[in-house]
Parts: sequence; C-alpha cells; structure tokens
Amino acid sequence: MEKLLDATSVIPLYHQLKEIIKENIESGKWLPGDMIPSENQLMQEYKISRNTVKKAIETLVQEGALNRIQGKGTFVSKPKFEQSLSGFYSFSKIMKERGIAARDEIRSVELVKVKSSIAKQLQLAEDERVFELKRIRYADNEPMILETSYIPQSIASDITIGMLEKTSLYDLLQNEYGVIVTRAKEIFEPVLIRAYESKYLQVEEGYPALLLYRIAYDSNEKPVEYCRSIVRGDRCRFYTELL
Repeated sequence: MEKLLDATSVIPLYHQLKEIIKENIESGKWLPGDMIPSENQLMQEYKISRNTVKKAIETLVQEGALNRIQGKGTFVSKPKFEQSLSGFYSFSKIMKERGIAARDEIRSVELVKVKSSIAKQLQLAEDERVFELKRIRYADNEPMILETSYIPQSIASDITIGMLEKTSLYDLLQNEYGVIVTRAKEIFEPVLIRAYESKYLQVEEGYPALLLYRIAYDSNEKPVEYCRSIVRGDRCRFYTELL
C-alpha cells in the first residue's frame, strides 16, 4: 500500500485505513479469497495502534467486505449477491438464471394453528390452520437466508418435506393446487444476527442482516404466503432503479 495516513486530518485514523483497504479491494489489487496483511503488519506499516487497526478491520467485516477466519487470518469476501426490487422475483429461479447452484434445506413442515398476527396478514380467521415451513436457502452451498413461511391450509391441503425436496414452493402451489403467485409486498429492516440464527447461517452473532417480511398474493389478490426471512447482509444486497 502506497498511501499514508494523515495524523493531522479530522478524519479518524481507523477510517483512513478502512478506505485504503477498500480501495485495494475495489481496484482489484486484492481479490476475493486473498488474505490481507496481518494486524501486526498494518501496525508497523502505518505506525498506528492495534486498536486502530482492529476498528478498521472490524468495520469492514461488519460491512461484509472482509471475512475473518479464526486461526487463519482476514480475507477479502466474495462479491455480494445482488437482487433488483423493481419486480417480483423467486430466489431459486434468480439463482438458476445466474448459473448459481441453489438449494433449500428444509428444517421442518408443520400444520399449526395460525397466530393472530399472522392471521391478520393472511386474512384468515384465528381458528384456521397454516403450514409452517422452516428452511435454510443456499447459494453455491453457502447459507444465505433463514426463512419461515406460512401457507394457509385452505389453499394447500397438504405440504410435506418430500414434496418440497422435489420442487420449489411456488411451483408446488401452482402445479398441485392451481395457486399462481403473481406479486408480493416486502418490508425490510436492518438487524443484527442473533445467536440461534448465527448457527444456521454460519456467521458470527452480531453480523449485519436484513429482516424481510413478505406477503405473496395470487391472481385474485388473495394472500397465499406470509414469510419472515433473515438475509445475510454480508453476502446479499438489494437495489432499485428510480426513473
């Protein structure tokens, strides 16, 4: 690295170092999977404290630009998966179109009494039952999304793990029950990954994530799925275009 830190600047030293590291990544000097210099090397090169180096690296780890592997070092992360919010999309179909191997690990499928908060979103009576589907969604064998979906039993008489291992949820609804999902409403909130979520998504507790709520509708504008997802912020991002 050629750039020097300016101790007289109003910009904190850790932020200056962070920007230098980002520039090396964005310019292609450091490629995904490359190990960056150690904390000791950065301390010696820039004559700064360990705390300054740690703060710069930790910030980039939280942003998803770097990935720390215990006992090995800190590495440049893989590029994030991007998805446009300009239209309706399916995770599995989007991954397939991009040549990325996508798969779902079905954790459970249970028929349960609908909770009042979910009944409201699905426009159901509180004594109705729904299929509760819990799954982990992978891209190239890397866990990306921890997802729980609720499907009214009134539109799908039976949903099993075996059925979902053979086809996607939306294809199952269409081909088996004639339910075609035509649009969805989504709400995003920034969150930090909690302990039990970190186990499934294989990242540290406290990593950035997006909490995504989705209500999917059929061609008659009837809600057919309510979904809550935790999306890894270090590997996924969404964008929209304003015209």
